[in-house]
Amino acid sequence: MDRSKTRNWRPATRAVRGGLMRSDWGETSEAMILTSGFAYDSAEEVEARFEGNAEGFTYTRQGNPTVAMFEERMALMDGSEIAIAMATGMAAMTATLLCQLKAGDHVVASRALFGSCRYLIDDLLPGYGIDTTVIDGRSNDCWSTAIRPNTKVFFMETPANPTLDIIDLRFVCALAKERGICTVVDNAFATPALQRPAEFGADVVAYSATKNIDGQGRVMGGVVCCNRQFHEELLFPFCRHTGATISPFNAWVLLKGLETLALRIDQADRNALEIANFMHDRVPELLYPGLVSFPQHALAMTQMKSGGTILSFYVSGKKQAFSLLNALELIDISNNLGDSRSLITHPATTTHKAVEESKRLELGITDGMLRISVGLEDPHDLIADLDQALKKAGL
Repeated sequence: MDRSKTRNWRPATRAVRGGLMRSDWGETSEAMILTSGFAYDSAEEVEARFEGNAEGFTYTRQGNPTVAMFEERMALMDGSEIAIAMATGMAAMTATLLCQLKAGDHVVASRALFGSCRYLIDDLLPGYGIDTTVIDGRSNDCWSTAIRPNTKVFFMETPANPTLDIIDLRFVCALAKERGICTVVDNAFATPALQRPAEFGADVVAYSATKNIDGQGRVMGGVVCCNRQFHEELLFPFCRHTGATISPFNAWVLLKGLETLALRIDQADRNALEIANFMHDRVPELLYPGLVSFPQHALAMTQMKSGGTILSFYVSGKKQAFSLLNALELIDISNNLGDSRSLITHPATTTHKAVEESKRLELGITDGMLRISVGLEDPHDLIADLDQALKKAGL
């Protein structure tokens, strides 16, 4: 396939056709190439491939046909030059940071991050001699004032997990470019179906493909999308030698998931808006970017196609939160998200349990906070389930 033509395709076509490679058999569904190694016709061919003078694969840790198809399709959908797939979302987040940082460097990160990403910033990087500053990412001034002469990376998640904080991507990415700082954006919540940070100037966009990209809770995976120079000089060498390799099977599942990503996100997004409108007057506080009442609604709508599939809300405390969770009959209690099934979690005891309590409270992750990942069920059934659970919880 002529790759130059694929860049002119519209998103729906890219989701189905992007990156397609067919074997001599002419299969219509992408082939699952389950192999660790590859055979060669001659010793000269081996040498040429390892020197980079001949096309072809050498070892699945460094590249695989099925993985390559997923990577090409993901890059097309993200709007980036190139993508590299990894075993998990956290492998992707870790690699984007460690591949470009060394002792003495400095990172500025938004405070509202997934719990394991906060571990990277609060514990892992400082352990390697890399300084970190955590700021309220909603404030443009905080990004500006946190810069030091040795600042190398801005790291952010928007919308953030689970507070749904929105970062002003245009401002932050422009500021970073002025100062020679690399911007890394975790786009797992929005997905490329709702937001493409590269269009706002982001240098690197990372995903937990385990979530919406799979969309049915089946496999683990991560993806980093970036420009070719970052990939060739920093990311690929790091991944090649550290081995956070995705399996071809998982890559194949994720490849098929991309075909329906936009369709699934569109329906789940509509469901989420209906649920948010229902919940708005039933709980003390509701967070959903698609509602005008959301503090950063206007900014969110300049960056995102719509409000997304995640909403968070508050009840009076852990006892009431647990009472509501235990009363649900349809929506599953789970710490995962981005599934075709609606899932609800209590962040303080799951996704952010490892975050120090004072930091959780600073973020607004109280014992009364709950997060819903809205799925593909009929929204009326979801609302009925929430209605009866809210009543049993005294709401």
